[in-house]
Amino acid sequence: MEIARAAAALFVGQGLRTTRAEDIAQAAGVATRTFYRYFATKEEAVAPLYAAGAQRWTEAIRDAPASLRVPQALEHAVRHTLNPGTGISATSWEWVRTLVRLARTSPALGKVWAEVCQASEETLAEVLAERTAPAWPASAVAGRAVPTPELRFTAAVVGSAVRVAVETWAETPAPPSGPDGPAALALRNLWALRDFPWEGGEDGEGTERG
Repeated sequence: MEIARAAAALFVGQGLRTTRAEDIAQAAGVATRTFYRYFATKEEAVAPLYAAGAQRWTEAIRDAPASLRVPQALEHAVRHTLNPGTGISATSWEWVRTLVRLARTSPALGKVWAEVCQASEETLAEVLAERTAPAWPASAVAGRAVPTPELRFTAAVVGSAVRVAVETWAETPAPPSGPDGPAALALRNLWALRDFPWEGGEDGEGTERG
């Protein structure tokens, strides 16, 4: 993670194009060969930071009170991970803004961002399988729930709602908190999906406005 933080700091501070893998290694206090032991390119170096944010999101859904249905569990996760101070600080959110913007303009970094989002969707599908097991029974392989095709689609819908919120916010100068912050935008996206059948193939409960 130290290499990832060093890479992010350099990308934010001096730009992606002017940053070399050697610069990242030096900033992280490791040899260049050590850098390439873990990452094939400089862009891949920030993948752990992208992944850490995605993991906080899926874990927040997993840890949401069992009494909450899926729509409310999603809102709970949004409020606990996309608001400054609950998941990451406001300063760190500014790093997120820059890294997401860079992912939109750099094909190489965009590929890293897309791969992390895809992996997050797969994890989210497993989490949803755990939460909806009574309604949509899922088989287990090696102790892990195997999501149904419907749950995989649900995870893709949820993942897109949150990803688009973060990307939309990143393109603006809006602060990370408030009515135009990533949490507020994500809640609006979920509200727009209030008629989506989140559970059991039946009409789900609409999410509540945050």
